[in-house]
Amino acid sequence: MENSIKAEIREMHPKKIVTYSRNVFIPLTNACRNRCHYCGFRSDNPILMNPDEVRDLLTRAKNASEALFTFGEKPEVVKEIRVSLSNIGYSSFLEYIIDMNRLAIDLGKLPHTNAGILSYSELKKLKPWNASMGLMLEQAIELPCHADSPGKKPEKRTKVIKNAGKLQIPFTTGILVGIGENFEDDLYSIEVIKELHLNYDHIQECIIQNFSPKKGTPMEDFPPPSAERMLKIVREARRILPEDVEVQIPPNLVKDIRPFLKEGAGDIGGISDVTIDHINPEAPWPSIEKIERCLNGEFVLKERLPVYPKYIKRGWYGSMTEDLIKRLSDDRGYKKDRKNTRGNVER
Repeated sequence: MENSIKAEIREMHPKKIVTYSRNVFIPLTNACRNRCHYCGFRSDNPILMNPDEVRDLLTRAKNASEALFTFGEKPEVVKEIRVSLSNIGYSSFLEYIIDMNRLAIDLGKLPHTNAGILSYSELKKLKPWNASMGLMLEQAIELPCHADSPGKKPEKRTKVIKNAGKLQIPFTTGILVGIGENFEDDLYSIEVIKELHLNYDHIQECIIQNFSPKKGTPMEDFPPPSAERMLKIVREARRILPEDVEVQIPPNLVKDIRPFLKEGAGDIGGISDVTIDHINPEAPWPSIEKIERCLNGEFVLKERLPVYPKYIKRGWYGSMTEDLIKRLSDDRGYKKDRKNTRGNVER
């Protein structure tokens, strides 16, 4: 089905299609039980966004159709977060996430939640309120950089991805390259993602993300992977993965996206004109105009929603997002090109 949708687009645009999503990045908390040696997001003095702050971001992001909810894993292990949740009227972090998902939908944004390790029942509770969800596999092997991170055990992460498949949740995953693994490990991790998709048919995109060193972390002097290595992995990912799993490259972490698109990447992820990439704050988002100039007429840039057309056609998205998806999507399942829900002309 996805292939037929793309074939229709190609009839109008013989050049390769590159998709992206306009999003707003909402870091609900930087509390996390993991201590990954490369992470600059986690804090020993964590904060929790209150609903008014979330509302403000959602309201400011007028061009966004995706609300990307990101936070540390199992933040309730931190006492300060439990107290903060209680102070704003929530008995659990899951209850808080669902309420913020609901707020996003009310304000015309489709939630995509990256929640770390979740149980089957937690995923089931979140599903109705999300257009799609995600969890980076990172690597399917154990590495020294994850020695203090119980949530980075490969078997735990693959279990979450499997459970998302059982629940028919459109899912984003991917690998983090250059954190101590070798090239064969990268390929093995991509093979694991392939098998997960072949079993459950729910992985819509695989991110190939390069490690970027952060000051103040144990790996601040660790060298990032070269562009040549990243290009080679993107090429192999496109060869290994089923055709209906898109290969994504983050446009703010590479100098030039064109070589990666030529090697098989077909998506550049979510881009915000309101919020930074809180995971990689040193790397600003390029504007859509800058990306179009970079593409230099070789590719067609097309906006999508956080849930891919294939899964819109199937109706796999969360039930509470259905009306909004129908308003925002065109007849092929992509973001409507010309008019938003209020009838204003969009770029």
